[in-house]
Order: sequence, then structure tokens, then C-alpha cells
Amino acid sequence: MMRLNRSRSFYRSLGTVALVLSLLSAGSVVSVQPAAAQQQADAGTATQPFPPLEPAALAQLQQILAAWEQQSKATKTLECTFQVWHFDTFAAPAGVHATKGDGVIRYAAPDKGLFRVDRKVFYKGMKDEKPTYEEEPGQFGEHWVCNGQELIEFDRGAQECRVQQLPPEMQGQQIFNSPLPFVFNLDARQIQERYWVRQVASPDQATVLLEAWPKRQVDRAQYKVVQIALDTSTFSPRMLRMFAPNFHDKLAPKWDHYQFDNVKRNSVGAGITQFLRTFIDEKPPANWKVLRDTYRPPVDEPQATAAVPPAAGQPTRF
Repeated sequence: MMRLNRSRSFYRSLGTVALVLSLLSAGSVVSVQPAAAQQQADAGTATQPFPPLEPAALAQLQQILAAWEQQSKATKTLECTFQVWHFDTFAAPAGVHATKGDGVIRYAAPDKGLFRVDRKVFYKGMKDEKPTYEEEPGQFGEHWVCNGQELIEFDRGAQECRVQQLPPEMQGQQIFNSPLPFVFNLDARQIQERYWVRQVASPDQATVLLEAWPKRQVDRAQYKVVQIALDTSTFSPRMLRMFAPNFHDKLAPKWDHYQFDNVKRNSVGAGITQFLRTFIDEKPPANWKVLRDTYRPPVDEPQATAAVPPAAGQPTRF
């Protein structure tokens, strides 16, 4: 997956608990917003990357977001498995993923989450015109936990655990503001404050496809655009695709593709295990090194950018 500094990496991964968590559950995924003046200053440096929506398209988008938020509001616990494919033509041929990971996501309202890649394989070349993949010794996928008071990163390769204490104002109601706070835990108003959102044509009639373009520089530094496919019958996210900040289909074709399966919301088992404090509560092995610090959210730095508007109402072509 795209690598970021550790603070922002948490925004993305357990943020994949949050864009995943706020896309699947509704309104409770740690939300640290910059000061109002800073938000306005930053928003002024970016240009909406597509023309204003027509009234009918805007009304339909609002209906979709309202239905999505409504289905996720009652979420108390959520768990699912996921697969993630990372594409990068500098690491694998075009159309062939460079790595593939399988893992699990768990969420317990209002402020607990887990994101863990259990298996990761790497592209090793072509054999009989088919790509081959193998695990690499010491190379593990990401593993993040938020227990409500701390953000915890498990580095299985180094056998280290990095614990970042959350300040009091970040505890309790929400867990984190990432590109992924709208997958399982959508707040329609906050999403539209943070992103330019539009519906685009979906290749699958069973899904609705949305695009979200970040307004804030702190988000644009992590990804260029996010695409989310929602099931038309349940409005649960099926897929999330995140494009690298410098994505270009020829010069820098790099993106991550997540698929969510076996989604269980408010299951009896999850409720019991959460009561027993084992649903998300994880600790490192006794022989691991533990590093402690206070969590400091990324600072939003204004940066003048001008996006080239794609054709209105058409799927984005990068």
C-alpha cells in the first residue's frame, strides 16, 4: 500500500477503519478539524475538480448520501474481512497488482477500531504468461488499533509497538478523520464539508459509484481522489479505491483497491466479545519493544492548486 509518515499512515489504515468505518456505520469515526479560519483559507486554495452539479444530479446525490447515512446510524459493532490490491507499474506490469493483502476490520462505537492485514504477497514475475506471488520474510501488512485512549501500531517485522496517547479532546465521540471515515460510518454533512462529492456511472447495475475529491491540503497530500461503490439494495460499501496524490494514468499509475466481504453489523458474538473486552483490545507480545508518544494530528498547510475539470457527469479518466 502507499506509504505515508506514521501519523498519516494511521489516518489511512485505521482510516480505512474510518473511510471504511464512516462509510459503513455513520458519523462516529477521531475527527480533528482545523480551525474554521484555517479550513476557509485551505478551501480557497483548491478548485472543485468538476463543474457544479445540475439540480437533478445534486438532489439524487443527497438522496444517496441520506440513505447511506441512515443505514449506518444504528451501528454499534461492525466487523468484516477485506482484500486490498496495490497497483503500481513501477513494481509490476500494467494491469497486474504489485501486492495483495487479506485482513480484517473491526469497529465498536464510538471510538474503538482495528485494521489488520493478516497475509500479504508480492509480485515475483511472470510464469507461463501469468503473474506469480510470494510472501517475503519479515514483510508484513499494516496492523493498527484504536482503543479509545491510544492509537497503537504493531510493527511485526521489527517486533515493535508504537503507542500514541490521544489528547482528551480526541477521545470518546469519534476515532479518526481519514479518507476512510466514510466507508462504515458516514456523516453526510461532514463528508460534503471535507470533500467534493459526485455520482459517476457505475460499471455494475447492482452498485452506485461515488467519487470524493478532498478539499483540504492535509487530505490531498495523502490521496488524489477516492471512489466508493455502494450496494444499491443496502447502501453498504462493496469497494473503495484510493488514488495516490500524484496519480496519473501514464506517468504515475498508483492506487489501492479495497473489497469488503462478510460484513457483520451489531452481531451477537461481537457484542458479547466487546463486553468481555476482547473484540478490539489487543496488546503486543511481552518481548516486543514498546515506544510511547502523544498523538499529533497532521497540520493542514495551504497549498495553491488548480484542478483540471473532467467532463460533467462522466466517470473520471485519469
